[in-house]
Amino acid sequence: MSRVINPNAPGKERTRLTKAIVIAIRELAKQTEPGPESRDLAAFIALALEAVAATIDVSVTAWEKRNYWVKADKFRMEWRWAGQLGEQMRAALLADDWGRVAQIAAQVAGKLSKIKVSEKHRMGRPWVGAWDKLPK
Repeated sequence: MSRVINPNAPGKERTRLTKAIVIAIRELAKQTEPGPESRDLAAFIALALEAVAATIDVSVTAWEKRNYWVKADKFRMEWRWAGQLGEQMRAALLADDWGRVAQIAAQVAGKLSKIKVSEKHRMGRPWVGAWDKLPK
């Protein structure tokens, strides 16, 4: 019997989400004033960061089964910022505090500065409609 390969592994999902966040931050930086697209962008960043945070425990479960506790804890500490900044972005967006949204976006950009996404990416515009999906 052959191995079953899951194409939707948490690591691949995290990579896809972080690239999409980088693209959304670029677009948010191009905005001159807050509008519907800015709301979608900020909402997408918040939702994507929360989704990234949700993949962390799934990833470290395999390490914990093999008693790699230090590696699992280190990985959790490296990615703890994702959930925290996601919650802060959501709160700032719902409070309509665009200064804080920009500040959080800059923090996220700093954390994801090593991720390279070309200008000719094929990800499209994943943030369209994110404001409507954001639980208020």
